[in-house]
Amino acid sequence: MGVLDGIRVVEMGLWVAGPSAGGILADWGAEVIKLETPRGDPMRQLYQALSGSEETRCPPFDLHNRGKRSVVVDVNQPEGSALARRIIASADVFLTNLRPHYLKRVGLHHEQLLAADPRLVYGSLTGYGLDGPDQDAPGYDLAAFTARSGVSWRATPPGGVPPTLPGGMGDNVTAITLVAGLLGALLARQRTGLGQLVATSLLRTGIFCVSMELSARLAIDRVAPSPDRRYAQNPLMNSYRAADGKWLWLIGAEASRHWEPMMTALEATHLLADERFQSSRSRNKNAAALIEILDGIFARRSRDEWAAVFREHGVWWAPVNSFEDLVEDTQVQSIGAFRTMATMDGDSAEQRTLAAPIDFGSDPGGAFPAPPRLGADTRAVLEALGLDAAEIAAMQEAGVIS
Repeated sequence: MGVLDGIRVVEMGLWVAGPSAGGILADWGAEVIKLETPRGDPMRQLYQALSGSEETRCPPFDLHNRGKRSVVVDVNQPEGSALARRIIASADVFLTNLRPHYLKRVGLHHEQLLAADPRLVYGSLTGYGLDGPDQDAPGYDLAAFTARSGVSWRATPPGGVPPTLPGGMGDNVTAITLVAGLLGALLARQRTGLGQLVATSLLRTGIFCVSMELSARLAIDRVAPSPDRRYAQNPLMNSYRAADGKWLWLIGAEASRHWEPMMTALEATHLLADERFQSSRSRNKNAAALIEILDGIFARRSRDEWAAVFREHGVWWAPVNSFEDLVEDTQVQSIGAFRTMATMDGDSAEQRTLAAPIDFGSDPGGAFPAPPRLGADTRAVLEALGLDAAEIAAMQEAGVIS
């Protein structure tokens, strides 16, 4: 039994953000019914859509949709919209990342559903929020979370170009944000008996992710210089490349405290007498020169050799892992980041996947269940709602379900 056992969720989501939120809830034991149009969530065919690949599997879809039940309903038809509302009425939570104007058109907007069912917890995940001139603008995480929020600008070195962050990063962070809000609303419902709207957006979440520096801009009108490793404010909080080409991060956050031990570990105690580097302020002023010297020092040994040195001297640092490094990292393996999952085709093989980043002591472990085939659970869900065979057949004939 998961911690959300007994909670029913209806999700109408596409691509990553909405399905990711539903997927976390499914991992935690909720029954999640995924409403899909007859064409299905386009994420099912991601690789074909992006590059024309013939690959039929989509591991990101599997990751965010495992353990769900798929029901195909054409909500663009009045009968399909009414059926969707009937399914949602059986749920504790409805969550969606579709745009507000579309939801209103098909009768699934939060104002419509909450008026009919005050106990419903309605989760809205949008690109730009539910108000304002751009509330219905397409909001992929590259646009809303990364670009418009200031995340990309903040990560751009002076004179550089905006970086491309990993796909789905903003979607997943926002999904976790929505999950937290939904759980808060479910707790409130226990006390009051009333559900409510829970709304977040890629834009709002992205803005909050740069809050450490943005809050200073708002309160005292100060913004630290954009990051550039060649001129880092604190050269002991910077990335360096080892002799084998692998990168590492020093994390000497307390510059005065870490300065002497780090120079001892690097066999660079002569720098302690260099007048350019006598204080945190002077090291900041002469950061370019110090970083150039440290670059030369780190180029003398491989990253593994530096790791041994750092262990001996208690230096604070972290490797800049490639994916190849990551999957072999013993610490990553120890914290249960990777699990296995049953495959959609039902063969005996299990595929390797990721676990959500929160653990519960009651989790029995083991393989996650498979993601659903499109429409695999339509009949079972409708029968449980009381529809008889004739009603289901009539809806199939009319193209309302499949």
